[in-house]
Amino acid sequence: MIDLTINGIQMSVEKGTTILDAAALIGVKIPTLCHLQGQHPLGACRICVVEVEGAKVLMPSCATPVTMGMVVQTNSRKVREARTLVAELLLSEHEGNCQYCDRSSDCELEAITSLLGINKPLYIGEKPESRFDYTTKALIRDTGKCIKCRRCVTVCNEIQKVGALFPQNRGYETVIGPAFTLDLADVQCVQCGQCAAVCPVGAIVERSSISEIWDAIEDPTKHVVVQTAPAIRAALGECFDYEPGTLVTGKMVSALRLLGFNAVFDTNFAADLTIMEEGTELLTRLKKKLVDGEDIALPMFTSCSPGWINYAEYFQPDYLDNLSTCKSPQQMFGAVAKTYYAEKMGIDPKDIIVVSVMPCTAKKYEAAREEMADSGFTDVDYVLTTRELGGMIKSTGINFRELPDGVMDNPLGQSTGAADIFANTGGVMEAAIRTVYELVTGREIPFENLHLTPVAGLEGLKEASLKIEGTVKEWSFLEGVELSVAVAHGLGNAAEVFRRLKADPGRYHFVEVMTCPGGCIGGGGQPRFTDDSTRLKRMKAIYAEDEGKPLRKSHLNPSIAKIYEEYLIQPLGEKSHHLLHTHYTKK
Repeated sequence: MIDLTINGIQMSVEKGTTILDAAALIGVKIPTLCHLQGQHPLGACRICVVEVEGAKVLMPSCATPVTMGMVVQTNSRKVREARTLVAELLLSEHEGNCQYCDRSSDCELEAITSLLGINKPLYIGEKPESRFDYTTKALIRDTGKCIKCRRCVTVCNEIQKVGALFPQNRGYETVIGPAFTLDLADVQCVQCGQCAAVCPVGAIVERSSISEIWDAIEDPTKHVVVQTAPAIRAALGECFDYEPGTLVTGKMVSALRLLGFNAVFDTNFAADLTIMEEGTELLTRLKKKLVDGEDIALPMFTSCSPGWINYAEYFQPDYLDNLSTCKSPQQMFGAVAKTYYAEKMGIDPKDIIVVSVMPCTAKKYEAAREEMADSGFTDVDYVLTTRELGGMIKSTGINFRELPDGVMDNPLGQSTGAADIFANTGGVMEAAIRTVYELVTGREIPFENLHLTPVAGLEGLKEASLKIEGTVKEWSFLEGVELSVAVAHGLGNAAEVFRRLKADPGRYHFVEVMTCPGGCIGGGGQPRFTDDSTRLKRMKAIYAEDEGKPLRKSHLNPSIAKIYEEYLIQPLGEKSHHLLHTHYTKK
C-alpha cells in the first residue's frame, strides 16, 4: 500500500494506482477529456493536471502513479490557471456551434469550461476547416468540432480492434479520422458507435431520423408502431436524472403513447422468437454433425448484434457460414409486424411504419441493409437510439418522472425473462441454453435461479460447458455430449475467440458475440458516459427484470406458441425461413 495526501486528506492506496483514481476514492473528481477507464493513459488533453509537492511541473493525474509520501493539490491556483489555459486553447480551435450542436446539453468540454468560469473567448483566430462525413447510415462526423482527445482512437483500436480511426497529419493540421482522410464508408468501420459514445463533444454523433418519424406519426394514412429493445428500460431513466440501472419500463411505454405511436410493442417478443429459431438451428446443426456426419459449420455464432455481423463480414469472412442465419430480434419484429400483425389488424403493410428504439447505432445500419425486406417491404423503417428517444420525450414537455406505468400492446408485446437478458453480455447464450436444455432433456436447466453464471459479468471472454444427460428420445444423440460455449463482448475479445478457434477448431459448439462492452446495456446509443460501474448497475436491473417475470423461458411464451400455430407453423419452417432468416456477404 502507498501512503499519500490529497488536498490535505491522508489515505492509502494500492501500488500502481494513479492520482486520478486515488482522488476518486475520496470523492474528488478531477476533470479529464481523454481518459478511458481500463485503458492505457494518454495524458493527451492535460485538463487533469495536478500539483505534486516537489515536482517541477504540473503532472497529468491520469498517467501519474502515486508514490510513497506524495502530497497532491488538485485545485490550487496554479492548477486552475493551467486548466483554464488548456481549455481556452481547445476552445480556440473548436468549431462548436453550441446553439445548434447535438451535444449542447451533454458536452463535456462545455461542462468543464463552465466549471472553470470561462465565459468569453480569450484566443480568436484561424480554426481548422470543418469536414462533414455523412457516408454511413449510423454516424455523422464533423472534424471542426474535434478536440483531438483521441478517445475515439482508443476505443476503436484498443477495445474494438477495428482500427477505423487514427490521427492523420501532425500539429495544427492533425485530423482524427480514417486513413488518408477517407470517409467512414470507405474503410472497415462496423458502425458500432462506441466512438460516439466516448466522444466528449459533438465530433461524432448518431445519424438522426427524428424529423422523419415525426412526419410519419403526424400522417393520418400511416399506422406507426414502435418496438423497444430490452436494454432501453434500464438506461432511458438516465436521460431524466434517474440513477443508472433504474427500470423505467412502464413510464417508457406511457411516454411512447403520448408521443403518438399507434401501438407500443416489445422487441423482447422477437427475442423469444429468435431463441426458438436459433435454438432449433443449433440443434439441427449438431444433429447433422453428430448423426449424419455432415461437414457442417460449427461452432455456431449468434447473429443478434449488427456491429459484430459487420465485423465478421470484414475481418472473418471465412467464418460466415458459422453465423446463425437468424435475423436479429429487431429485424424479425419488423418482418412479423408487416405480415402477421398486418393480417391480424387488416392493415395494408405499405401503411405500417416500424420504428425501433435501440441502444445501438449499428441498428440504423442494419435496418438499411438491402436484404432486410423479405416481406416485400423494409422490415424496419427508422431507428432511434436511447439518447434520441430521451431527446424526443423532452422536446414535447412530457414530465417523464410523473408518468403512470403503461403496459405493452399485444400480440407483439408479450415476452419472457429470457428475452430481457438479451441486453447483457451472456444473455443470449443463457436464454438459448434455458430453452435448448429443456427441449432436449424435458427438464429445467439445473442452475440456481436459471442463471448460467459462468457467462455473466464483465470479463471479456468467458467459457462454460454443460453435460447433456437424460435426453428425451428425439435428441438421444446428444446424450453425454459436453456442450461447450463461449461468450465475448467487445470486438477485441471476438478476435481472441478466432485465435483460439484457429488453434483448436473443435473447442466450442456455440458462441455469443456482442459488439459493445457489457453487451447492449453498454451500446453506442446509450446515455453517456458509460463506465463499468454504470454497466454493472444496468446489468443488475436487467437480471431483476428477468427474475420478476412469471415466465422465464422463451418456449413458454404463449404469444410465441400462437404465432407458430397461426402463421409460422414451425421453427425453421418454410415461412419462418423466408421471413426470419438472412445471409451474409464477404466484404
